[in-house]
Amino acid sequence: MNYADLTKQEICENIEKIGLPKFRGSQVFDAIVNGLDLQQISVLSAEIKEKIENFYPKYRIFKKFVSKDGTKKYLVQFEDESIVECVLMSYKYGNTICISSQVGCRMGCKFCASTLQGLNRNLSAGEMLGQVYLINKENGGNKKDRKITNIVLMGSGEPLDNFDNVVKFIQLVSSVEGLNISKRNISLSTCGLVDKIYELADKKLDISLTISLHATTDEKRKEIMPIANKWSVNQIIDACDYYFKQTGRRFYVEYTLIKGVNDSQEDLNRLAHLLKNKTCHVNIILLNPVKERSLLATDRKFAENFCKNLNELGVSATIRRSMGQDISGACGQLRNKFLRKQL
Repeated sequence: MNYADLTKQEICENIEKIGLPKFRGSQVFDAIVNGLDLQQISVLSAEIKEKIENFYPKYRIFKKFVSKDGTKKYLVQFEDESIVECVLMSYKYGNTICISSQVGCRMGCKFCASTLQGLNRNLSAGEMLGQVYLINKENGGNKKDRKITNIVLMGSGEPLDNFDNVVKFIQLVSSVEGLNISKRNISLSTCGLVDKIYELADKKLDISLTISLHATTDEKRKEIMPIANKWSVNQIIDACDYYFKQTGRRFYVEYTLIKGVNDSQEDLNRLAHLLKNKTCHVNIILLNPVKERSLLATDRKFAENFCKNLNELGVSATIRRSMGQDISGACGQLRNKFLRKQL
């Protein structure tokens, strides 16, 4: 059992079971939300700390990188010495943290670095929360004065491949007793696990759903995204329509332009036909370099023209701003270079 995985009430119940007053549970819960390690909780005696030591979360910021554009990438280490990366990006409307949901990834998308190491394990809800709590504290925030306004589940891992823990994370991080981040400020990105999209829609969590599409035909998608061997493009879009029907939230489509693969006029026309009259928005992404991959990016001018034509064909689209590329913190670049044997 790890207290970071529990609600405030559940922690209080456990605190009472081990012979401590219930109010101590509230103190422990607040300390976790504020990103404190056990020894930093000044209101607890050494005796109490010893009693709860086995239950208290043990994660830390292992390393920090700062980009020339101000983006910050953090390596977060967990008790078993696993490491994931998360990224903090600053915008005019606030700070967005991109967190990981798994150590590695098994989806095998050919434009993404996260999948190169395969899937090591799922993260618990508390380990996902830990990324938010630590980075919030690192940037001067706490429970009452958050420095994180938005969360995107777009780091290492496929969130819907870790469904139960991700749902629990969303419920905990949006709790009034916790950081109270609105579900409307949480985005989840998936490569298209159709059955889980339906399951997520039925939970009506009111979060934003983003689909990593990146191709307009099943044949082309299979070349770069193995998940396409199981779920078709049309099945994914049908699931997105259901998500909108259940939640009233428009969905987002990520489309990374890859030179000679998905950037032809035919690709553009098919994308417009696929999404026209849908309640969605397309994020055009410039492919970020991954040294192990041979895929090439289209240039900025071409991307701008692709986006402009898409809008003219009746589909809302913008080019996503690339941030943190010089620290390998941009879209598709996250990976765990720090293996356990190196620590």
